[in-house]
Amino acid sequence: MRRRLRDRLLRWLRQWLVAGLVIAVLGTCFSFLYNLATQGSAQPPPGLTYVQTGDINTRYRQWGTSGTPVLLLHGFIESADSWEPTATQLARDHRVYAIDLDGFGYTQRVAPYSTAHLTRQVLGFISAMHLVRPILVGHSSGAAVAGAVALADPAAVGGVMFLDGDGLPLSGTSNGGRARSGISLPIPQPFRTTLLRLLVHSDSAIRLIYAETCGPACPPLVGTRLEQWRLPFQVAGAEPAVFQVLTAGIPSLPLTSLAAIARLPLPKAVVYGADDPEYAPGSARQTATRIGASDPTLIAGARHLTMISSPVAVATAVDRLAARTAARSSAG
Repeated sequence: MRRRLRDRLLRWLRQWLVAGLVIAVLGTCFSFLYNLATQGSAQPPPGLTYVQTGDINTRYRQWGTSGTPVLLLHGFIESADSWEPTATQLARDHRVYAIDLDGFGYTQRVAPYSTAHLTRQVLGFISAMHLVRPILVGHSSGAAVAGAVALADPAAVGGVMFLDGDGLPLSGTSNGGRARSGISLPIPQPFRTTLLRLLVHSDSAIRLIYAETCGPACPPLVGTRLEQWRLPFQVAGAEPAVFQVLTAGIPSLPLTSLAAIARLPLPKAVVYGADDPEYAPGSARQTATRIGASDPTLIAGARHLTMISSPVAVATAVDRLAARTAARSSAG
């Protein structure tokens, strides 16, 4: 009886091993063939504007011709184009700039994709464009970059806004916020490239991620709006940069740096979507306390992409920060 049971178990085990081997071979063949069929890079849109910022050829956009300069810094997987709804509102009273941070958009990909490297890119842009103490608005992980720039050269910055971002790594406050924020990638090649391309080529997947992150108030992704999210991941150098960025980790700061921001004599502001699923209730107030800002602004009904869902509310908050910056400059 025991021998028959053992033989049956061994037979099942052999069948499962054979089935697993067949699936692995078929999956590998599909992956190689799919990657071969989809290889090649897309061309960036015509008419993009660039400026050299240290070792990076940085793509940027500009709106408005007069007023306080405002520099917009996007978050993870975003680009300068993500800011268009809010930038259009701000352009009525400000000179508005948005850049593609290294690793995303159409900026030249130059490793390492660290917070320090992005900080140098932003300071290089401020210098190259001759901006005088711009207001820095950092969205999501871009908040950490805005804070790092202010710490690196406070005299170059007029004010700082954390928009839908707390500046911390993915690990939150564990280890004082010093924990590594990189994402391990256990999936080997060629499957890693296959999964990325399947995601990028899928209209449905992009729209689902956008809808869940942005919320019902956001315009639907159709036509050029959809391509604004897809095309940056199809240009030359984008694919290897994605994996390097994930390994390096999203831009972040430790708690000690957030405390140092609080000590800077600069106006600061925190603005969150009230329904942002990325953060626990009370996170906005906690972030404001950490960076020395006044009470945070919570935008009713908004999720994580407030610059798209609520451009008027975000622009109004930036206007208030700019007014405080102007008053401080006059008093000084």
